Amino acid sequence: MKPADILDSLFPAGHDVTSDGGLLLGSGVLHSGDRALVIGITDRTPLGVDEAIRLSRHVLASLDDGSGPILVLVDSDSQRMSKRDELLGLNEFLAHLAKTLIHADLQGRPTIGLLYGHSAAGAFLATAMATRVLVAPPGADPAVMDLPSMAKVTKLPLEVLQEKAKSTPVFAPGLRNLAQTGAVSAIWDEAEPLADQLDALLANLPGARDARDALGKQRGGRGLAADVAARVRNLALQPAVPSHETP
Repeated sequence: MKPADILDSLFPAGHDVTSDGGLLLGSGVLHSGDRALVIGITDRTPLGVDEAIRLSRHVLASLDDGSGPILVLVDSDSQRMSKRDELLGLNEFLAHLAKTLIHADLQGRPTIGLLYGHSAAGAFLATAMATRVLVAPPGADPAVMDLPSMAKVTKLPLEVLQEKAKSTPVFAPGLRNLAQTGAVSAIWDEAEPLADQLDALLANLPGARDARDALGKQRGGRGLAADVAARVRNLALQPAVPSHETP
């Protein structure tokens, strides 16, 4: 789906979202009459320091003059891997963007990611995965890391990873695999009005605590993540055992 089609389907009552330098900025009118802040990346634009700080600014500014949800539309390349961006501290800019989205969500502005195109690596983590819930139409193409890159990092042969990807979703890019791991909450139906699907999502938002590990366990994509996280959480909440001074 094209951004214009998505926005028209999401906001039949109207929107003022514009595209500027590969970024989507504006707002749209929900069925309820409230306005949703809309930010995003379009045309597979790589996410660099300039884009990250502009998106962060819009999120933070909206906390003073808005109350509705924040919708993050994503069709990006990976982060911009240029010498300039790296020297300026790209990792910090991406982390800042992710933290602004998390902060907004904790301040009562539920964040919803809509991955309608491609995204990968740091750009994917700092936008779509930084929202409380992530949805996507069937044509979306996400990848935390593609298999050739994963082979370089793990030092495993590409053929080994390709074989593992057939049965283990965490090794495989693609929408269906990320939905099975719980990273993508739902795959929306392009044939139905997106506004209706957005309304249903807003009426049944998951809690603020990240439960994607539990969703991945339920769907059979991540069998141990939820149990390991629960064990770590329980250990962290146990009272400290007082140390005894030696005479």
